[in-house]
Amino acid sequence: MKIAFLGLGHMGGPMALNLHRAGHQVLAFDLSDAARARLAAEGVAMAASASAAVQGAEAVISMLPASQHVEALYLGEVGVLAQLPAGTLVIDCSTIAATSARKVAQAAQARQLPCLDAPVSGGTAGAAAGTLTFMVGGEAADLERARPLLQAMGSNIFHAGAHGAGQAAKICNNMLLGILMVGTSEALALGTANGLDPKVLSEIMRRSSGGNWALEKYNPMPGVMDGVPASRDYAGGFGTDLMLKDLGLAQENASAVRAATPLGGLARSLYAAHSLGGSGALDFSSVIRLFQPGS
Repeated sequence: MKIAFLGLGHMGGPMALNLHRAGHQVLAFDLSDAARARLAAEGVAMAASASAAVQGAEAVISMLPASQHVEALYLGEVGVLAQLPAGTLVIDCSTIAATSARKVAQAAQARQLPCLDAPVSGGTAGAAAGTLTFMVGGEAADLERARPLLQAMGSNIFHAGAHGAGQAAKICNNMLLGILMVGTSEALALGTANGLDPKVLSEIMRRSSGGNWALEKYNPMPGVMDGVPASRDYAGGFGTDLMLKDLGLAQENASAVRAATPLGGLARSLYAAHSLGGSGALDFSSVIRLFQPGS
């Protein structure tokens, strides 16, 4: 397919590259010169603007930081929805508010554009490996049309429900991830304060009732696991400020539907404190520094 890919950051860049490697004709754009240069060096064609990228596209895929960016892209004064012929498939993989996803979908439907909200889980490693999990909101028939594209970028595809359901599932997942990372960090910091070897403690908890994804796949303690942000001073990965954004979305949604999420609220407060301490650009696993004296 001829695909316009908009947003080439830590997640979008590898996703666009995997589509290119799968044989699709990708024309990409990002506001960042460096992001465009990285993908161009891999052979991905670059457009001069978002509007230029979508010309003639059969599908438009976006991966942007937040709700306001997605709404501006699709619905703004030069929004790309108005530039697409009927039938063009629109897939937004950003993590945004469910209300924003439904707003974009409603505008797309008015122009006879099939639209899916398809946020992802799996982090930068999953994006690079093409093993992401997609949580999809929208019509089942539109998902089937999009499935070959999603399969080029991920290994798990779930139809969560109607428009906005993908975003609802994503904020539930990321709220739990934030809580698990805080709990894992607190436990490891407590153990090391008691003189325990963090590698040994991690293995004990991994094989016991404390086992969880943050502990097993994304250990926050430096020196325990290779290939994770903790092994490179928390560079790259999923930023603290992005986790803070997602936890904020979860709290906003919880308020709207009158759901109790006290642990999610506490995790958000801890990440806010961590960000204010100057760690907003570091990977979210760096939250362990809140529990380490002198960090």
